[in-house]
Amino acid sequence: MRLAKYGTGIVCGLLLCAGVLFAQEQKEETNVESEYMQSVEDQVISELANNESRDDKVVALQYLKDAADEGRITPEMMNTLDHLAGEGLTNQSRTGGRITNNYPDIRKQACDILATVKTEESKNSLKVIALNDNEPMVLAAAIRGLGEIGINEGDEVIEAINWAQKRNAALNPTSSMAHEVLVAYEKLADTVENKQPMLEQIAKIAGNNRYNKAVRNKAKALLKKFQEDSSKSTQTGR
Repeated sequence: MRLAKYGTGIVCGLLLCAGVLFAQEQKEETNVESEYMQSVEDQVISELANNESRDDKVVALQYLKDAADEGRITPEMMNTLDHLAGEGLTNQSRTGGRITNNYPDIRKQACDILATVKTEESKNSLKVIALNDNEPMVLAAAIRGLGEIGINEGDEVIEAINWAQKRNAALNPTSSMAHEVLVAYEKLADTVENKQPMLEQIAKIAGNNRYNKAVRNKAKALLKKFQEDSSKSTQTGR
């Protein structure tokens, strides 16, 4: 009887071990297959993004948006997003001296996706666009993204936004961009070490009649809010 029981126990143990090993093998096979499929997807997206066709770049962006929405952006996808955000700006194709890949709408969409990936890498990509792009809709998207990501070590992001706003105000004052600048200032305010340059830009927006009334009023309201916050902070410090 005991031998029978021991025999049964041994058989059960062997079956259990076999089951565990089978499950591990299945898991390993699934992981390998998943990694392979991910590698293929990365390659397809990269090839689409690097094709000359604007339509292919649009398809690449849709793949990237889906991946971002599902929280599965890979380092390779980040590189592709960085590439598309600089399409016609930091990476250029030319024919007879003429840039043939200047697609502001592609850059804008790439910036929108980067804004949802709140990492140091996405922040750096958007900062480059904020400092170098001249298209208001692309600048607005980059600045909006920087505000949403919220990383501002050593005021590097605020300085980039200040620069973008100064340049836009001098060359082509655009209410939509100024609005995004104000929103970004508000979101990043708690991270700003030296608020004076930021306050100066807000004051200039408030007093610039080339911006619409809604934007000027928002700038005035933001100035008032910061002044009240500063006053409360001073009183608390006392």
